[in-house]
Amino acid sequence: MTFTPSTRRPRGHKGFQPDERPLDSGHGFWPWALARDRVPSEGKSPRGRPERSAAKSKGDEVGAPSSAGGTHSTPQSMARERRTGIVKDDKYLKHCPGKDHPECPERLQVLYAMLEDPDMAGRFKEVSARSATQEELHRVHSPQYVRELEATEGVDFTSLDSDTEACGLSHEAALLAAGGLCRAVGLVCSGELDNAFALIRPPGHHAEKSCAKGFCLYNNIAIAAKFAQNHLGIKRVLIVDWDLHHGNGTQHCFEQDPTVLYFSVHRRHTFPGTGKFREAGKGDGKGYTVNLPLPAGCGDGEYLLLFERMLKPVALDFSPEIVLVSAGFDIHFADPLGSMALTPRGFAGLTRSVVEIAESCCQGRVVMTLEGGYNLEALRDSVKAVLLELAGVTKTDTAEILATADKRKIGRVLGKAWRIHKRHWPSLAVSIEPDMRQRRSPGEWLGDLLNEVIAYLRS
Repeated sequence: MTFTPSTRRPRGHKGFQPDERPLDSGHGFWPWALARDRVPSEGKSPRGRPERSAAKSKGDEVGAPSSAGGTHSTPQSMARERRTGIVKDDKYLKHCPGKDHPECPERLQVLYAMLEDPDMAGRFKEVSARSATQEELHRVHSPQYVRELEATEGVDFTSLDSDTEACGLSHEAALLAAGGLCRAVGLVCSGELDNAFALIRPPGHHAEKSCAKGFCLYNNIAIAAKFAQNHLGIKRVLIVDWDLHHGNGTQHCFEQDPTVLYFSVHRRHTFPGTGKFREAGKGDGKGYTVNLPLPAGCGDGEYLLLFERMLKPVALDFSPEIVLVSAGFDIHFADPLGSMALTPRGFAGLTRSVVEIAESCCQGRVVMTLEGGYNLEALRDSVKAVLLELAGVTKTDTAEILATADKRKIGRVLGKAWRIHKRHWPSLAVSIEPDMRQRRSPGEWLGDLLNEVIAYLRS
């Protein structure tokens, strides 16, 4: 059938009405119409953790890599090429949530075209997608919700929530997204691949047990984590979420589960309103949810400092058997829905940090899945930088990036997180300097509050 996209626009927190887009929304540097098409040049357990297995080296040493979208990664002789898989399928392009919707098919079109660049073609192993099974879906979602999504098949337009919409082919794409990610996890765990990136849509980390939310239908990464545990014998899963928006659905799925550590770094005071510091898990899962809500304007150095000082020590204490990443690129400085300041080099640095964790704990097993990112050129350049880092073509110098961090700004975040999580993760005692643990003075607190109010009103 031929589908004509609806003229209906997303109405919720993550969407814009075309006639309501401000010239400077606080989410990016350009009006929406310009931002989509161009970007300026870049100017746990303390209760007896298991022993970490030795890292496994793969591939041969490589020479000077090509620069990925301005990442400026330093060529290093120690970089080793890895077998990196890519999940891709043209059926993901059939999901059309409506005219002018930011979560558009063009997002994957630019990424699939990027894979044919001279420095990318033939470098990665393509992973064919499959549909998720009912059993896999029901481990995360209610049967009633699955039936509701099935009912959208063949229907031109279905509104699932204020900014999440489906067309007649959306459910097939959603099944392939969840199943494709599961297949990538299986290939990495079997050793056929060293790591993988699922370039899929619709995204997933906002999807709840019984409802769609924030452009997401099925919670792909939660389904993949359950698949790893139930079908592959994986006991401990680390989920890292660097999307601009907190992964409410993923957190709610695992907040009582001590076998899954969920680590999210996200913009505070924005959609979906969850992910506060004090949300640290419940019951047996207390301490296994780590939320770092950030002020607007954080860039490469601030994000990487959080990964090195908070994620890495907690992850090494937890000792995961696989690392899954909800990779959102709406924290890029030119993203029209975002308000952060990352560059492709910063995304490469975050990937380097994650890869080092995986090499220390689980033979380098990392599987990423695409979440947000709505400036097409920024998305292309940033995903390219991540892929080259995963493949071992580049090895980003994280020390150079860390030197750019505003420790005063990010130290307050680390200090608050340290006070909440130090009782759960003993390595935090030595990973965060005492001067980063200090509370703010009344004047600093008031200044930060005013800045946050201004940022909130602009967004």
